[in-house]
Amino acid sequence: MKILAVTACPSGVAHTYMSAEAIKVACKKAGIDCKVETQGSIGIEDEIGPDDLKGADAVILTTDMPIKNVERFEGLPKVKVRAGVAIKQADALIAKVSAALKNRA
Repeated sequence: MKILAVTACPSGVAHTYMSAEAIKVACKKAGIDCKVETQGSIGIEDEIGPDDLKGADAVILTTDMPIKNVERFEGLPKVKVRAGVAIKQADALIAKVSAALKNRA
């Protein structure tokens, strides 16, 4: 299973990076491959490109700010959450996404 994520927050600092880290840690614990792009105050980092999209099962998008270039995720199931949810409930979020993807298969 492969999950992508893009995180952003209004200030583009703390919550952007905290939610990215929380998602990465939760995916690692669950044995799920993931890549997380941040859209912070210094721009886009770890950008998700065409090669990353190959084999992706879903994408998590934070809703605190509009995500740039969201059209590249067309056709992928999207899970939209606030950055705070991704930070505080990352394990539950990843478990829920994983279960939904397994039930879909």
